[in-house]
Amino acid sequence: MTTALLTDHYELTMIESALRSGRAHRECVFEVFGRRLPGERRYGVLAGTGRVLAAVEAFRFGRAELDWLANESVVDEATLEWLADFRFSGHIEGYREGEVYFPSSPVLTVRGTFAEAVVLETVILSILNYDSAVATAAARMVSAADGRPLAEMGSRRANESAAVAAARAAYIAGFSATSNLEAGRTWGVPTMGTAAHSFTLLHDTEEEAFRAQVDSLGSGTTLLVDTYDVKTAIETAVRVAGPSLGAVRLDSGDLPSLVREVRTQLDSLGATGTRITVTSDLDEHTIAALRAAPVDAFGVGTAVVTGSGSPAAGFVYKLVARRDEGGEWMPVAKSSPGKVSAGGAKRAHRLLRDGVALAERNVVDDDRDGVPEGLEPDAAVVARELTVPLMVDGSPDARWLGADGVRAARKHCAAAVAELPASALRLSRGEPALPTLTI
Repeated sequence: MTTALLTDHYELTMIESALRSGRAHRECVFEVFGRRLPGERRYGVLAGTGRVLAAVEAFRFGRAELDWLANESVVDEATLEWLADFRFSGHIEGYREGEVYFPSSPVLTVRGTFAEAVVLETVILSILNYDSAVATAAARMVSAADGRPLAEMGSRRANESAAVAAARAAYIAGFSATSNLEAGRTWGVPTMGTAAHSFTLLHDTEEEAFRAQVDSLGSGTTLLVDTYDVKTAIETAVRVAGPSLGAVRLDSGDLPSLVREVRTQLDSLGATGTRITVTSDLDEHTIAALRAAPVDAFGVGTAVVTGSGSPAAGFVYKLVARRDEGGEWMPVAKSSPGKVSAGGAKRAHRLLRDGVALAERNVVDDDRDGVPEGLEPDAAVVARELTVPLMVDGSPDARWLGADGVRAARKHCAAAVAELPASALRLSRGEPALPTLTI
């Protein structure tokens, strides 16, 4: 399936105008970065990179797309001819998917002609902004859960395509499973699920519903126990499944006190190994509030697929360098109030001491090194390179694609978060955990 029309009208009219001015084929560098972190959080998590590479590879204008553009008079005949032959042939580099990022981090760099790079702006931003917002929120929830598993259950709170992307991003950030089957098929995310309240209401009694589920799924299943009276449901669940009942799920009520009551009741009935899963509109703050309660697992829906109040990461896609008439590279940047950007192509490193991150270092034009001003020279400070090749001559690196790419991103995210200082894990609003230093 082509991704060519997942773009904005003005991307194509810019190409038309640039073709007329003779500047369309000027070599350029575009960067994706955020001026601030979503929701005044301490760090962000980059997700969607693998999806971007696949989208760029599938960015083709077929006959149907060209006919529609012509019928709607979007661009002229010369531009249609250019679009008909379009294949991205440039280079893309950037942060690995799953990497943590900070303001001004060059998370993705696109190198090519102006025309072939600018036409990708919208589809790149639409993927990275959503996926990274979900991953950033999910990473905070993983920290708040303090090692207990989380399941993504938000498919019905997002459109059908976003639901799959959200499940993928949450898994990269550390969630253990999703309810979304397409995310399992396409991206290899483990899937889970048992029954909703409607299943209980279908049957004449709660006991009948529990017996039907246990007969089908075994005693290790998870029974939903808050359709009617929780205390009665717990007694029935253990009577039906026995003390080997896998888990019970709570989806309502005063969770901190209810969880303790349920744990006490399960233990008194001999179901000491039965786990307690809670759902009920959780976010990172309610998960943190349950940290001291005997909760074994969490299920999160609306909050994770909506970025927990910040549904877009705030990334922008800006031209930062171009070749001049003499063939020399020159930096370019906006200087408008509130939207100032740094010109010049950049490579990024994370500075660490004893395995703990200290700062982000952006090196302009790839020709300088060392410790930037504001951080004292120290032989113990090491630099981990963040910028890696993602696509060369229009061909994506297979390491970042498909289910294998998702698993690699998940592993990398856990390692990157583990490098952060303890202050980065605070859930309150605040300044970024690391400064971004440009040299």
